[in-house]
Amino acid sequence: MNHTVLTEAFSEFKELKNIDRPTMMNILKEVFQGVIRKKYGSDDNFDIIVNPDKGDLEIWQNRTIVDDEFAEDSFEYEESKHISLTEARKIEPDFEIGEDITTEVKLEFFGRRAVLNARQNLKSRIMDLEKEAIYQKYKDRVGDIITAEVYQVWKKELLLKDDEGNELILPKNEQIPSDFFKKGDNVRGVILRVEMLSGNPRIVMSRTAPEFLERLFELEVPEIFDGLITIKKIVREPGERAKVAVESYDDRIDPVGACVGMKGSRIHGIVRELRNENIDVINYTNNIQLFISRSISPAKISSIKLDDESKRASVFMRPDQVSLAIGKGGYNIRLAGKLTGYEIDVYRDSEEEEEDVDLEEFSDEIDAWIIEEFKKIGCDTAKSVLALSVDDLVKRTDLEEETIREVVRILKSEFE
Repeated sequence: MNHTVLTEAFSEFKELKNIDRPTMMNILKEVFQGVIRKKYGSDDNFDIIVNPDKGDLEIWQNRTIVDDEFAEDSFEYEESKHISLTEARKIEPDFEIGEDITTEVKLEFFGRRAVLNARQNLKSRIMDLEKEAIYQKYKDRVGDIITAEVYQVWKKELLLKDDEGNELILPKNEQIPSDFFKKGDNVRGVILRVEMLSGNPRIVMSRTAPEFLERLFELEVPEIFDGLITIKKIVREPGERAKVAVESYDDRIDPVGACVGMKGSRIHGIVRELRNENIDVINYTNNIQLFISRSISPAKISSIKLDDESKRASVFMRPDQVSLAIGKGGYNIRLAGKLTGYEIDVYRDSEEEEEDVDLEEFSDEIDAWIIEEFKKIGCDTAKSVLALSVDDLVKRTDLEEETIREVVRILKSEFE
């Protein structure tokens, strides 16, 4: 095995691993300096020349010419640093004692085992360098969005590969609950973290992190990418609901309208990517009461009482708004609390005028002829009946007092 074969072999390996040629050559030089030191104890009088253009390597040994007697009898004679006059003149007849001679050392001189060890060492060094390069590359990309291909599907995670063949991991708990991928699918997510485990880089992707939604908005909304609109905070229940607080630095730009787009054109692509996650885009404000009111949308609030010390907000609203405020599975009220930083308690507004109910709605409890008697005197709703006393109703209708009292009891129970 000669220099060129060895160098070319690892030059090809270098191309596959994306390591630049100068770095590869420096490693090659260091590896053979180690081979020389192992054989001679020092590499001081050796020159290793690596030609990155040709991809070859030369080892030159520098020695001083001594007389034959010194070479044979002196304890100071070192084979790596000295050469006898007789041996020197075999190379060049004109050499004299005391001159320096430089000769090339072939790889075969070190022996097959040393060359194989050098090859293995070189391969190990390059692989370590490649792992470090991958680690550094992705460490600087934490929070960035990336697309990778599913290479293998496991129970607890997916193994992905990027365009350069680097391996990434997408754990089950970083996937949207409704995600389903098979081998060969392209997956988008953000780099969540990068760590070194036993010398190998572990790159973890996420589709549930708020940063993923933020990067998607940057891709879809030019105003966010350009910095005209800022995302102040994002909270998510992956696959269910998300709330995004946005603020514009330009009064001419409506941040919510810009994020949603004409007829929802901008946000629809994001919703599809997140498996139909319901996304609420909210105007950010420093007015905490107004911010809470906006965050609890689509419910309408009557009033709010804040306790800044305990970070609790008591929200009062009409009864028909309570279910909207809480939302499916409680996601709306929970996310509103996370977004605003306040624990939100919802109460029905007792001062709010209760809606009236038509008497016909009580036909399963009150006979139709009795309802007709009330209608004859102009009482066609529950509240219109309850507005009159029992005595007045007895006088104005042909109904018995006992019947009227039973009707009043039924109507009152509706509003209790």
